[in-house]
Amino acid sequence: MIRRYRQVDVFADHPGAGNPLAVVLDADGLDDATMQAIARWTRLPETTFVFPPTTPDASYRLRIFSPRREVPFAGHPSVGTAHVALDAGIAVPRDGVLVQEGIAGLLPLHVSGEGRARVIAVRTPRARVGEVACSVDPRLAPALHGLPLGSLPPALMDGGRRWWIAEVADEAALRTATPDWSAVARLAHDTDTMGLCVFARSTDPVYYLVVRAWVGAPAAFEDAASGAANATLAAWLASRDALPGSGGFYRVSQGREVGHDAIIELQVDAAGDVWSGGRACTIVRGEIDW
Repeated sequence: MIRRYRQVDVFADHPGAGNPLAVVLDADGLDDATMQAIARWTRLPETTFVFPPTTPDASYRLRIFSPRREVPFAGHPSVGTAHVALDAGIAVPRDGVLVQEGIAGLLPLHVSGEGRARVIAVRTPRARVGEVACSVDPRLAPALHGLPLGSLPPALMDGGRRWWIAEVADEAALRTATPDWSAVARLAHDTDTMGLCVFARSTDPVYYLVVRAWVGAPAAFEDAASGAANATLAAWLASRDALPGSGGFYRVSQGREVGHDAIIELQVDAAGDVWSGGRACTIVRGEIDW
């Protein structure tokens, strides 16, 4: 069966700046093994598959696969799939809100603006502080070696995906840092986490934070733009009353060090929920014949 297929750039308003995503529409009839095979074939960070919802409260249902396994929740696939669903006419916002059905439950997405200016933000699963550590912790010290750290202590955050969070003293030091991949991989393996998410505050007029997400497992790489990692970071900053910006809203720059230039928008609302979002643009429109 031939199905509609899209590739989009997420957290970007022009091609090549954000995090790529493949979206397979009309996914009814695909079993788990086939979806995993397609995701392995695309070689993109994630591939999503869109199904009709099973509840009238949802706009659509999706499943998210990395090349290696199914993922319960991820930020850039949620935002990118919503972008595709809107453009394909599969979903229509109700009072500016879509509802995504998936393994993580029913998650609302705010939709604002139109065309290239449209911003989509997903309410992320609640993240909790798992542990507050120190820079000399033997699990962390090798991965943090050589980084001038900021005032907040490192912390382990659990938001579905588990990340270590660490503040770097200034933007320049973070942008020029070279991760020790063997140390990041050991940290991820030994603590059952994705790896290390490091951030620094910025005086740039557009973004408030610079973020780099160093994934240690199941493979070692730098994430070009991670909505989920940034959501756990936002939850950590909110817990320490250390959010940048005003009113719980701020922007993040991520990905320049790996050839991208993503902008992610974060909002911590009055209820303490974190919304992670930004723009998206469609690069490939076609069909997949699997």
